[in-house]
Amino acid sequence: MSVVEQYARAHIVSDVDIAEDEAIPVVLRYDPDTDPRSVRVGLPGTDEWTFSRALLEQGLRAPAGSGEVRVWPCGRVQAVLEFHSAHGVSVVQFEQKALLRFLRRTYMAAAPVRS
Repeated sequence: MSVVEQYARAHIVSDVDIAEDEAIPVVLRYDPDTDPRSVRVGLPGTDEWTFSRALLEQGLRAPAGSGEVRVWPCGRVQAVLEFHSAHGVSVVQFEQKALLRFLRRTYMAAAPVRS
């Protein structure tokens, strides 16, 4: 099985004055050999966040999660990932289609090969 790595653009949701078109680069990763039930999200300047792939999928349909990671849909085309740590909270907004494309690729990578 192969590792899935996808680069996406996201927006930090903040009360700080940030230009609306200013997006940050984010790395989405899935390694079925290491942990087939988890995905990782790498934000610039921070450690990667590892959480359940099922949580990401559920959160695209309805609010999901508790504790360190929460995911919910935001309108028709956006999704929000919220990461809690001892340093504070990071709220990141993605286009849903980027996350759906990533999830589709993870399921294809984890699918058993038929001969």
